[in-house]
Amino acid sequence: MLQFLSKNKWRILFMVILCGGIMASFQYALTPDKTLPILQPDKFDPTLVDDSMLFVKKYHKIAPFQLVNQNGDTITDKDYDNKIYVADFFFTTCPTICPVMTKNMTLVQEEFKNDPDVMILSHSVTPEIDSVEVLKKYAVKKGVMDSKWNLVTGDRKQIYDLARKSYLAAKENKYGGDYALIHTENFLLVDKEGRLRGRSYDGTSEEDVLKLIEDIYILKSTYVKGR
Repeated sequence: MLQFLSKNKWRILFMVILCGGIMASFQYALTPDKTLPILQPDKFDPTLVDDSMLFVKKYHKIAPFQLVNQNGDTITDKDYDNKIYVADFFFTTCPTICPVMTKNMTLVQEEFKNDPDVMILSHSVTPEIDSVEVLKKYAVKKGVMDSKWNLVTGDRKQIYDLARKSYLAAKENKYGGDYALIHTENFLLVDKEGRLRGRSYDGTSEEDVLKLIEDIYILKSTYVKGR
């Protein structure tokens, strides 16, 4: 037996490598690719959805927008064309969940700081208070990278419509005047086609934000594979 093994060691090694390659190929072929669901308004908590969108079951996309960022630059949906991005709603004077959300959003920024395909978009729900100057001060304090992350302010009705009709991430504030909002802790993942993907992620939970980062990589891989 030892003599046989000695004479045929290269042939045996080749067969072992070949069999290993075949087994790996079968395993790869049988392992389904991970994909993220495309979210539709009819699957969200109805309190977060404008009445006009409650029964939308397909083709939902983020509406066009035009807002102003922390540098006074006009930011539109065109700036996010062909980008994967994470969106949320906040206000700079929020003493409770917003500081935690901002801290956790910096985890996303740090992970993708050198990846131009991934961006962040945070909308102020108190645009009259959160001027360009206020947003800039907040951005500097929180370590926001201007090239990666836009903090935006602008027309209150437009922000209301984006929150309730596009991102589905805020409740009506019936006691706050016209187009007032109670924003949630939710982070929303948007694909290159402007569709909501994955699920709503709890921006106050570091564990959930790490799951969001994992899902961003899954989403990125689908474009590499052409799906």
